[in-house]
Amino acid sequence: MDPAVQTLIVLGVMALLFVTEIIPLAITSIGGAMALGLLGVIPMKQVFSGLSDSTVVLFAGMFIIGAALFHTGLAQKIGISVVNKAGKSENGLMIALMLVTAGMSSVLSNTGTAAALLPVVIGICASAKIPASRQLMPMAFAAGIGGIITLVGTPPNIIINGALGQAKLPQFGFFEFAWIGIPLTVAFMIYMVTIGKHFLPKHDGNADAEVEQEVDASEISNDPKKMWYSGIILLGVVLFMALSDPLKSIGINVPLHLAAIVGAILAVLAGCLKEKQAYQSIDWVTIFLFAGMMPVAAAMNDSGAGKMIAHAVVSIMGDNPSPHAVLMAIGVAASCAFATPVGTPPNTIVLTPGNYKFMDYVKAGTPLILVCFIVSLIVIPMVWPFNMP
Repeated sequence: MDPAVQTLIVLGVMALLFVTEIIPLAITSIGGAMALGLLGVIPMKQVFSGLSDSTVVLFAGMFIIGAALFHTGLAQKIGISVVNKAGKSENGLMIALMLVTAGMSSVLSNTGTAAALLPVVIGICASAKIPASRQLMPMAFAAGIGGIITLVGTPPNIIINGALGQAKLPQFGFFEFAWIGIPLTVAFMIYMVTIGKHFLPKHDGNADAEVEQEVDASEISNDPKKMWYSGIILLGVVLFMALSDPLKSIGINVPLHLAAIVGAILAVLAGCLKEKQAYQSIDWVTIFLFAGMMPVAAAMNDSGAGKMIAHAVVSIMGDNPSPHAVLMAIGVAASCAFATPVGTPPNTIVLTPGNYKFMDYVKAGTPLILVCFIVSLIVIPMVWPFNMP
């Protein structure tokens, strides 16, 4: 059987298992990678290669930094402060969090933004007595969609610009993506506070009871110095993420995952949390879920299954399609993968803390994809005509 067909069959089975959750999501993800290895679609040594992927390392580091904010009491303190100023209105908090997240994600890594804000959002939810499940998914979606606004906000933007450069065609400007990114962000926020919020699950109990990063009162140090340490560490990591590209231009290469791991080590050395607490803070469901999907994505590329789907889609666009319009549409679509927990790293990050099920993403994310599709159909042809004369 053709490797591309085998890959699509495995992907179809995985999709069914993801939706039904007959077996845990992480096992489905790793199992799919193992199946592709046994079928010979990918080398067996590649089956577990996702565990060493830089994004997985970034996840681990940021989980530890987030736990440090909880163990020092800083996350709770920030939450109380925000609630005292903004009130406990669910819509009000949602709008504020989406604005902050989208703004940060437009110039930072959307993965790093979601990971950095995770403990802050949980702290806010705990203070407002709002289930974290009501705010974490909008935050993750905002991180994904806000990244569309600039060239560096999300990897697909950088990839499509690189494709134009390789073809010796004019590349998109740094802020040119904002022509579609800002309308999408506005439409997304309107959707979430009107329609989308009705699809979000509302679990019983407060936010602290819903997350594996729950910290008992007896475990919170309440040491002002350690609060400062954890806050400075988080701020330093975020700054390095923001300045990673400018630093490269002067010969200093600080990858996102390296900044996160250094921050995690510093958090332990500074006494913000103990070594054992650092290990316990890592959400292994998220790690294995995302790591398992990396070899599957590689199989889609190596087997030709991805190219098969791409050719089918591009053929629908007719004769002489403008490469700028097509690439922008592809880039936007890649960033608007809201319907599954493995669609984007921010979606995966909030899976366990929000106590979400696979279908929660389908319910809230699918209508949002439709909204983004409609906005893109209107805006992209206006800014980048689909057909060249």
